[in-house]
Amino acid sequence: MFYFKNIEFLYLLLLIIPLIYLVSKRKEFVLGQFSAEVFKRIEFKNNKFSKTTRAVILIFSFVCLIFALARPIMQNGEIRIKSSFVDVLVAVDISKSMMADDIYPNRFEFEKNRLFSFLDELKNIRVALVGFSSQTFLISPLTEDFNSLKFLVKNLRFDYLNLKGTNIKSVLEVTDDLLKDEKNKILLIFTDGGNEDNFENEIAFAKTHNITIYVYNIGTLKGGIIKDENNNAVLVKLNENIKKLALDTNGAYLQQSLNQDDIKQLSEIINNNYKAQEEEKEDVIKDEKELFIYPLILAIILFFMGIFSLPRRVS
Repeated sequence: MFYFKNIEFLYLLLLIIPLIYLVSKRKEFVLGQFSAEVFKRIEFKNNKFSKTTRAVILIFSFVCLIFALARPIMQNGEIRIKSSFVDVLVAVDISKSMMADDIYPNRFEFEKNRLFSFLDELKNIRVALVGFSSQTFLISPLTEDFNSLKFLVKNLRFDYLNLKGTNIKSVLEVTDDLLKDEKNKILLIFTDGGNEDNFENEIAFAKTHNITIYVYNIGTLKGGIIKDENNNAVLVKLNENIKKLALDTNGAYLQQSLNQDDIKQLSEIINNNYKAQEEEKEDVIKDEKELFIYPLILAIILFFMGIFSLPRRVS
């Protein structure tokens, strides 16, 4: 199958009509500007091609350039690639409480570092990433490109976010939507637990929609200080109540520590629990060959043929 990827460039071919007209009227125009004696003095003689031939060559060069810009493509069908993997949604807490300084340098930066470590431990897993506070927004769809995920997370900032509170229910709703094709939906939440005492509604939603929740809780019971909208100091503590959300949905709960192996343990739990549930999925890739290089090369050759065959002036 042959087609043009940028077919709109073919409209430029309409310029050929006035271009041909101008070339055909060129000599009449020049004769009209000068007397016969003056024109004889400035007339050029051709070395190789006549003026008409040279004009035709340059016009064909322009046509070939247009075809190159239109990007002709030869499609040879589709390639089907089978792969096995598990899909996981990771949610990072970006609520204001994550700026508490009870963990160095603060909960938010610690959260990002632990997420990087988690991604390094994954095998045959695709990850979608969302950020949440009172709302949930998509940072990245499902991907195996963890370097890009790290780049996106590294550049997350609070200075362009104006979100308060922690809404776990919205995270579950997004999980159900993004992983709707999965029989068992896996959600990992990096958070400080929010400020809810009861997660019964969230547990019921997770069970109804087959969502297994893993929680990595960040913070201390002693708490840390943040500034409210009035610039007053507020003490925010770790909320351990979210532990029930993880355990009641057959997930796992882990509280942060300075031990670098804690996140490795969590990744091993996810890797081992779902290794037997890996589904063989089929990705379809179009087998296409770009052909623009051929009209482009021809355009360049014709252009230089027209330019270097310029006539020499009569002495």
